[in-house]
Amino acid sequence: MNLDIDAFLQYLTQDKGYSQNTVAAYRNDLTQMAAFITAEQEKGIIKSYDELLKSYLLKLREKRYSVATTARKVASAKSFFKFMVASGRMKENPTQNLPSPQVSKHSLKFLSPSEYQKLLAEPAKLSSPEAKRDAVMLELLYATGLRISELVSLSVKNIDLKQNFVHINSKRQVPFDHRLSLILGKFLRGDRLDLLYDETEEALFLNRRGKRLTRQGFWQIIKSYASRAGLGGKVTPQALRHSFARCKLQSGTELRQLQQLLGHAYISSTRVYEQPAPGRG
Repeated sequence: MNLDIDAFLQYLTQDKGYSQNTVAAYRNDLTQMAAFITAEQEKGIIKSYDELLKSYLLKLREKRYSVATTARKVASAKSFFKFMVASGRMKENPTQNLPSPQVSKHSLKFLSPSEYQKLLAEPAKLSSPEAKRDAVMLELLYATGLRISELVSLSVKNIDLKQNFVHINSKRQVPFDHRLSLILGKFLRGDRLDLLYDETEEALFLNRRGKRLTRQGFWQIIKSYASRAGLGGKVTPQALRHSFARCKLQSGTELRQLQQLLGHAYISSTRVYEQPAPGRG
């Protein structure tokens, strides 16, 4: 089974364009499943994959994994066996009747348009190169729903101003509108250069030393602006991502398309945005 898992992970990487973190999560889940199945098969008691997988699900519950973790591991198994059938390695999918744990939907934090404008107004009050950079980062996050890790990993070459796309990887690109294209163009031609000390540096967003801004650095930046704007704990990078997703759904974007834009491995991760929006003033 380990060779089949390797083939599946290669498929996720090359054909689906999944990130290294996502593929690593699949590898961890499937390796655990394979070890359980191998151990059970050696006992010679349970033979069918259907029964083996039901026993695996019971074992996960016995280990007191959270419902969300158990649901993710079951989803990994279902994706793997779907691949096994589609690639001709198996004739039938043994996970067809395997129940998926129901994950309760926690309340997500969203920013209203007025709250976002209030946040964006804070760096606009300053004239430093760092503040101009921060405004562009906020605009880009709010308009594309990128993860923090994706934002700080961007290089200049990832921004396509001709077609108005942010290229995340070979399989995923996120579009942006003309207004953001103008903002990014101005930043690349001018404001970014004020922080650039080494012309060979490819990072899009630089710190005051001219090096790539870190995830921790951006987190401190956004907390500072949120505090100044009086928004406190309402503002997180995740809240900007959630706001992007909710706005896309409200504007008519299909769930599968949103899944691709957000880079979610599982459609269940995207469905959380279908829950009713919390009331805001």
